[in-house]
Amino acid sequence: MTTPSFPDLKDSVVFITGGGSGIGSNFVSAFAAQGAKVAFVSLTPEPAEKLCQRVADAGHQRPLFIPCDIRDIRALQAAIEEVRNQWGGVNVLINNAARDNRHNLDDFSVEDWDDSLNTNLRPHFFTAQAVANDMREARGGSIINVGSNSALLGLAGYSSYVASKAAIMGLSKALARELGGDNIRVNTLIPGWVMTERQKELWATPEAVAECLDQQCLKRTIDEEDVSNSALFLASTASQMITGQALIIDGGRT
Repeated sequence: MTTPSFPDLKDSVVFITGGGSGIGSNFVSAFAAQGAKVAFVSLTPEPAEKLCQRVADAGHQRPLFIPCDIRDIRALQAAIEEVRNQWGGVNVLINNAARDNRHNLDDFSVEDWDDSLNTNLRPHFFTAQAVANDMREARGGSIINVGSNSALLGLAGYSSYVASKAAIMGLSKALARELGGDNIRVNTLIPGWVMTERQKELWATPEAVAECLDQQCLKRTIDEEDVSNSALFLASTASQMITGQALIIDGGRT
């Protein structure tokens, strides 16, 4: 696959949640390859450090990895402040971190519900709050909230996750309206079933993948690069008049 080039992203400061693995790690690599200064948070130091080394070995600026549990909003705010102190204000924010743990209605507790939303929805608001002034001072910026087509399909088996991903679309539209006067764009990036290692290990059985492909218009599985290429576009001035929108990358399944 050919990676598009967006020269305006060079030297931009990009902050990514959940950048240590899966789609997030591809975001880190893709933006670094554009010449951006990439910072990310993740729970797992070892794969995150290996990712930073791979990026540096490829000849790009080494990303800044900050260990952080995004459920701890003060720690998340402190991570953004660390990026600001090192590189300046954030130009591009990607709220990617999520947890799609399966559960049913009967056995899910109040504590389970709160923990799910504290990962899958709450950080998106507070990271936007934390970077808004940076973007105002820069006279523009791009916030990309990663959703899921599970919210459009109404998939069963993880209703708290689906509810969070539906809420992200509403949050993005509301923030796009609130921040548009400052030339800050807010969009939702909605992947379909991306074949990350986690998905392959836990749920991507041959039967499930075949069912998904049968429902897609395009008959191949989706990989991380399909999503990161779209994120580059939404971050770039190539999409300078796109805000409050949802870009769906699911091979035409929805």
